[in-house]
Amino acid sequence: MMSRAFVAAVALAAVIDAGASQSSPAPERNGRLKALVGGTLIDGFGGRPIRNSVVLIDGERITAVGQVGQLAVPPGAEVISTEGMSVLPGLWDMHVHLMINGHADYAHWDKTYPAQFEPVIMPAGARQLLLAGVTSARDLGGPLEASINVRDKINKGTIPGPTLYVSGPFIQKAPYPGTELFRWGVTGAADARAKVKQLADAGVNCIKLIDQDQMTREEVRAVVDEAHARGLMVVGHSHRPDEIRIGLEAGVDNFEHTGLSSSPEYPADVIAALRERTANMSRGPLYWTPTIEGLLNYETLRDNPEQLDSTDWHLGLTPEIIRDIRQSIAHPDRLPYFQLTPIRRPTLARKFQQLRDAGVVMLVGTDSGIPMKFHSSSTWRELDAWVNILGVDPMTAIRGATYWPSVAMKADRDTGTVTPGKYADIIAVGGDVLRHIALLQRVDIVVKRGTRYK
Repeated sequence: MMSRAFVAAVALAAVIDAGASQSSPAPERNGRLKALVGGTLIDGFGGRPIRNSVVLIDGERITAVGQVGQLAVPPGAEVISTEGMSVLPGLWDMHVHLMINGHADYAHWDKTYPAQFEPVIMPAGARQLLLAGVTSARDLGGPLEASINVRDKINKGTIPGPTLYVSGPFIQKAPYPGTELFRWGVTGAADARAKVKQLADAGVNCIKLIDQDQMTREEVRAVVDEAHARGLMVVGHSHRPDEIRIGLEAGVDNFEHTGLSSSPEYPADVIAALRERTANMSRGPLYWTPTIEGLLNYETLRDNPEQLDSTDWHLGLTPEIIRDIRQSIAHPDRLPYFQLTPIRRPTLARKFQQLRDAGVVMLVGTDSGIPMKFHSSSTWRELDAWVNILGVDPMTAIRGATYWPSVAMKADRDTGTVTPGKYADIIAVGGDVLRHIALLQRVDIVVKRGTRYK
């Protein structure tokens, strides 16, 4: 049997040989050139994968996409073999909480660690996401200054992490006791507009709305209208029917979670309202981020907690924080956070299908950071749950973590697909992820904006 190295060498020789007859000029030799050669490319558009692919990168951007024997590798380029791998756009996670990392006692965490959010905890979570293949992420609900600063440090290359889209603090009727740092209450429509203006002026990328059924309709409308006037999408919770009803009335762009507790399905009027909204093509897609994996898999994790022993989620955290997290989740079966989950789980497939049938565009997001959900593994588990528990086609699931998030965040000119001209946000994993989506738990190559991190 030929070795993998030999096969890669033959493929590379074929590419270079073909390059002698290419009439188009090669990119300049400036030390920034890379070529991913040999893998099966899933480009994010949903079409047939490209076998024996070649992806050329110059600096931060993709310059060409083709196949071995047809697209030449420029002399001097760094060749990265992707033989035997699936190559795809870097993943997006549309619902993460970098200020937390799996700890089961929010009150303790919120009181103990605010001083370490920006220097330690958020950078650790960002690095874990990136090494797991997440090159873009939406952080929903965090201290304003820390959220902006961590995002900007990543963008400047000071610290590693996915490109972040941050909301800063939640907007709600009143913050829960002890959460004022990252939850802002509103008192009246004028105050709601002022709070959104303050967030927009600080540079957030979106607005996070929660408990909108406890606000007046005028307050909710003020939040949404001011956000839209500033070009910001509004992300709203969907825990209760009226959160959805009021959010739809006001124009919320993206609902989060598969809620309604243990109710067997969404009410008929809610589904009718969703269908009416999704039928209005002039308003664009209505997005939904179900964050469903943690609910579907809780009982398995409770009874087989070995995955909690993984050290991947320790990366970047201090020994004291790691010890505190481990102690908080020592007894998964006793956590109050999950006691209703065994009753909720049987209702989830029905609700998920109702949403799909209503025409919403599903986005992969995980609620990463909540109890026992670590940034190092939550994204692939969500994809796996969609495919292997809920029956979603693997290509559709992958597009929910690549193409559609980039469209939702108006970043599709630069990310979301492996396309010439876009940022080189690319991952590769050994094997065929369209047959075995769980292979994403071991991403072999991570390239973000042309820089190889793994």
